[in-house]
Amino acid sequence: MSDRYEYVPHRLLRRRVRDIASGVEGELMAVINENVFDAGVERWMELAYIRGASGREFTTSVANVQPA
Repeated sequence: MSDRYEYVPHRLLRRRVRDIASGVEGELMAVINENVFDAGVERWMELAYIRGASGREFTTSVANVQPA
């Protein structure tokens, strides 16, 4: 597999969303296919970048994103 990160289109980009894992709401800024290398194992997953009210962005699994 390629070692490049890729932006992934998502229907909620630039919309208000909620991370169901934390309950935090914000604007979905990007969805990126990233290597979440852990304990010597390469694993790729789609991460959602959400910008909260404070202006800081955090990541969560795309499966945790729903419209707010």
